[in-house]
Amino acid sequence: MSAQALTGEKLKTPAPRVLPELTGRGVLLGALITIIFTSSNVYLGLKVGLTFSSSIPAAIISMAVLSFFSRSNILENNVVQTQASAAGTLSAVIFILPAILMIGYWQNFHFLQTMMICVAGGALGVIFSIPLRRTMVVNSSLPYPEGVAAAEILIAGHQDDAGEGSEGGAKDILFGGILSSIFCFCATGLHLFTDKLSFWFSQGKAVFQVPLGFSLALVSAGYLMGLTAGIAMLIGAVLAWGVFVPYLTAQLPDAAENIMATAMGVWSEKVRFIGAGTLAVAAVWTLLTLLKPLAEGVKISLKALRDTSRGIGIKRIDLDMSMRSLLFLSCALLLVLAATFYSFVRVAPLPPLLAWGLVLFAVLMVFVLGFFIAAACGYMAGLIGSSNSPISGIGVIGIIIISLSLVFLDSGMQWFSSPEGRQFGMALAIFITTAVVSSAAVANDNLQDLKTGYLVGATPKNQQIALLIGCCVGAAIIAPTLGLLYQAYGFSGAPPPRPGMDASSMLAAPQATLMMTITQGIFSNNLDWAMLLTGLVVGVVTIGADLALARLKSPLRVSALAVGLGIYLPPSITAATIIGSLLNLAVNLRLRKKGENAHSGQNKRGVLIASGFIVGESLTGVALAIAVLISLSMGRGDSPFGLDSMLSGLLGSGFTTARDMASLLMFAAVCALFYKKST
Repeated sequence: MSAQALTGEKLKTPAPRVLPELTGRGVLLGALITIIFTSSNVYLGLKVGLTFSSSIPAAIISMAVLSFFSRSNILENNVVQTQASAAGTLSAVIFILPAILMIGYWQNFHFLQTMMICVAGGALGVIFSIPLRRTMVVNSSLPYPEGVAAAEILIAGHQDDAGEGSEGGAKDILFGGILSSIFCFCATGLHLFTDKLSFWFSQGKAVFQVPLGFSLALVSAGYLMGLTAGIAMLIGAVLAWGVFVPYLTAQLPDAAENIMATAMGVWSEKVRFIGAGTLAVAAVWTLLTLLKPLAEGVKISLKALRDTSRGIGIKRIDLDMSMRSLLFLSCALLLVLAATFYSFVRVAPLPPLLAWGLVLFAVLMVFVLGFFIAAACGYMAGLIGSSNSPISGIGVIGIIIISLSLVFLDSGMQWFSSPEGRQFGMALAIFITTAVVSSAAVANDNLQDLKTGYLVGATPKNQQIALLIGCCVGAAIIAPTLGLLYQAYGFSGAPPPRPGMDASSMLAAPQATLMMTITQGIFSNNLDWAMLLTGLVVGVVTIGADLALARLKSPLRVSALAVGLGIYLPPSITAATIIGSLLNLAVNLRLRKKGENAHSGQNKRGVLIASGFIVGESLTGVALAIAVLISLSMGRGDSPFGLDSMLSGLLGSGFTTARDMASLLMFAAVCALFYKKST
């Protein structure tokens, strides 16, 4: 069965009886997993700008641990992975919050303010996603690649409940998991393979790149997404690396000595803004197209909430948190946000009326902007998965809107005219955006988790409560982790925590640096608006092309959102995802040639192996992250298993070429094996 078909129907609940879901032991286990994964994600995000989704690793760990207890079941394990998934979501605040240190407004992270902004933003993300559940999960054909993969893992791990065919499914997942783990460890741990490869060439001063990415998890995401989204991402990648980067590098005054570094700098500092502009247009258009079904879904959800509050029975699998609970929680979060923003604003020398006006503005921005961004993120999670959803791109959109709003409000008052006032305005914009990013990240993940729960027959209410608990635990650990990492290593672009630190060994925090650049550009009125406007034009043209294809009743469509992702995401990520979508096409063509339809059991085998790829790489990534943290704490560097230095010494300059060729051949062999097993 294809991912599209799988997500289009509800899997049978493995056991028709009512099973315990939200248990004390599950909550405790979920909290422990959240603490470990949050710490790992914060470090990795600050170092390389990427975080991993913790849902699937948490599901595996939960099944392993709870198997030692009596009466553990699939729904209890599902709640544990839902709670622990907060580790891969709230840690997204590292893409924005360190920018406050980089502009010099903070000298360290304020524990209470950091924790409360994460708690409030994350909890709002849960609330925002509840009315969206029916529209985007129950009544949607979005593939939700990680949600489907997690459901397959849970079902395969409960063979006795899942019925016939689960044992074969477990073997396929195990096969994919082992293969992916070995490949990931050889690449990321031993450094015997590279995780990406690029072919560079130039024409005059114009620089071109043909990228390749070797992440099997990303290949799996592309496979589960399907061909349509893959083609749209390919269009975005071609625009970025076949049009925009060559054009902009050709405009540089002097030929660069290092064309690769120059081109990547142009992409990072300019072309990504085109992608952000395209994403902004696509997000608005997506919300407009979803407006009617969204309104209907919210209406149905509110009716169900009222029925629940009145005691009118509804099906367990449709049971959300009650209206009373949501209203109480919303009011509580409003007060928490107001108190948190006031504690941030009151240190500035502002009149009380102005201070409370800024607090009101901040709360309104989080509630209003947060809801729309949460909806857009939920759609992106359904399209490409929560791990690959560009939360930093959403943060770019958020910081631009909030910064422009503050500058507009200041146009007649001149609050931010002095250097100190400007610094405070930038810090406030960053702090407000942190809450919006927290909300968007959690909504992004919650809808993915709700898809998993929908496929295994879970109770949405229990998942929503579990994620609220996960938000609280994750928020409590994020603040001290950020502080410890800053004191130990420092952040590039931020004042060093102590004199004499080596700037080259500081954590890069690339997204936070980008947010700082945007904020400074807006408040100093020197942001490169041409790139953003170009992105808006690309988005409008893509939407027009998609509408034309729809009128022609073409089977292929062009998603502006996916085109924006192809421009914005790093090229290796885009390339691996596109390869996965092409594998999907090849498998389906082969099955049709054999006289089997696309929903056959053979294609379901491809879904299971792809799910295993995601599992293997996720678990290996977690294990390596923990190993890196232990190694660093012992003063032994951030590559505890790396063999590249030794092999480079033995082979000399030929090592890099040999490693690149070995990586390409092994990746091709794995893809060929996947194709053979799936057909």
